[in-house]
Amino acid sequence: MNDVVFLPEHVLEVRTLAALRDAGANEQTAGAATRAMLHASRLGIDSHGVRLAAHYAKVLRGGRVNPNPAIKAYRTAAGAALLDADDGLGHAAAYAAIELACGMAKEAGVAAVGVVRSSHYGAAGAYALAGAEAGMIAVSMSNTDAIVALHGGAERFHGTNPMAIGAPVPNQRPWLLDMATSSIPLNRVFLYQTLGRTLPDGVAADQSGHPTRDPANVEMLMPLGGTDFGFKGAGLAGLVTLLSAVLTGSTLDHLMIRMAETEDFETPRRMGHFCLAIDPDRFAGRAIFDEAIARYTADLRASTAREGQSVMAPGDREWAVEAERARTGIPVDLQTAEFLELAE
Repeated sequence: MNDVVFLPEHVLEVRTLAALRDAGANEQTAGAATRAMLHASRLGIDSHGVRLAAHYAKVLRGGRVNPNPAIKAYRTAAGAALLDADDGLGHAAAYAAIELACGMAKEAGVAAVGVVRSSHYGAAGAYALAGAEAGMIAVSMSNTDAIVALHGGAERFHGTNPMAIGAPVPNQRPWLLDMATSSIPLNRVFLYQTLGRTLPDGVAADQSGHPTRDPANVEMLMPLGGTDFGFKGAGLAGLVTLLSAVLTGSTLDHLMIRMAETEDFETPRRMGHFCLAIDPDRFAGRAIFDEAIARYTADLRASTAREGQSVMAPGDREWAVEAERARTGIPVDLQTAEFLELAE
């Protein structure tokens, strides 16, 4: 592949941290953002990986994002809290929120934390994974700026509104589902444009609402489910908006400043996130949970597959990519490699 270079994770970590520090980010901000981006790059979610470092540096320098936020949490009940991100990058706030939710769930059984005054937080799976690694069933989601048409609609209304769910599996990597409620994430459009590739059919539309495969002509994305069943994706996007924005008092998708398609990199976007932690110990008990999820995932993988297909549990593809990239290095587009001062 001539359009990417393969680099070791530790090299990317050093250069990504340095780039964010150079843009003014404090250690908590730079460390959390780097951790989340490398999670995505390791697992093959390249649209949300280190390629976003240049954007984050731009908004840090522009003033949209506070480089030195004072993150504060306000516990409002045994199982509920709000966390104020102080207009910082969303990664540090999201990691702090899931850590808080997991600690509260050990007491209350179930705990939810809403995040306010935040910004883009990258791959939702990074935070669900952190919760699963802490022994919880964990959910993380965020609303984003409007880029997705409604089912039957011809203009942007919802964001890509990602959600992720993680669950621990004894002696295995967690069960991990990370998905956008749109047909594809917007950052994948940007990535394909950078790489000069065409999009799949039926995932995006141009300014007139007609389908397009050219990333340069994309005006909006389509909701998950496509032309016939897009009401499902639109409904899920609405759920994310309900919990991340409506419930927390954050900016609604269609009222939010766009992430990149704007000249305004000074005004905070005031995004909302939402996370949930469930402690299996407080339901049927850890032993029963461990036995059941081990049986469930084993039977799932053993299920009969169609000819030429394979059956995988959520996360299996990502763990396989992670193992491969540990051997070969992480592919980075040339533009990002140049920004990180890693281009040859």
